[in-house]
Amino acid sequence: MAKEDTNVNPLTDMLSELTADVKSASTWSIVLSILMITAGILAIGVPGVAGAAVTVIVGWLLIISAVLHLALAFSGGQPRAVVGEILIAVLYGFIGYYVLSHPSVGLAALTAAITVYLFIEAILEFWLSYMLRPMPGAGWLLFDGIVTLALAIFVVSTWSSSESWLLGMLVGVSMLFSGVTRLMLSAAVRRVVA
Repeated sequence: MAKEDTNVNPLTDMLSELTADVKSASTWSIVLSILMITAGILAIGVPGVAGAAVTVIVGWLLIISAVLHLALAFSGGQPRAVVGEILIAVLYGFIGYYVLSHPSVGLAALTAAITVYLFIEAILEFWLSYMLRPMPGAGWLLFDGIVTLALAIFVVSTWSSSESWLLGMLVGVSMLFSGVTRLMLSAAVRRVVA
């Protein structure tokens, strides 16, 4: 009777499956990074159009959220919850309608919100680069944080003269550098598991 080969190591099998999963995930991450870079370049090229597009998208998202909150309000529940959902629906609907009917005001408000977002993103990128500093590619997070902070400071310093094009430019630059950062991190991950 022949003895079966027991040299198959389950740890080796698990490691090769994990490596394949990481390579697959990093491939998707690279594809999405390239798409982010492309969208960022397009937004930088036509910042007024990109800003207007973001404003319209946010307005419609607010209106859709209003409809969903209204539907949720009538799905049952306690009277306080129904009233709360209706009030939230009215608020979202009003703001969404206002943003769509007054795009310049909506654009200015979104630019202010993006500025706050950029300050917070910069802080988080600095923190993340510090936490991941021993890993390859962590310096790109620090670079992303520096660029994002510089953008936020730029917005504050040019506020009154740049509202019409600034949102599109900010979104474009942020997407471009986030795409480059994610691309570099994904490439570093691929090199580690290769």
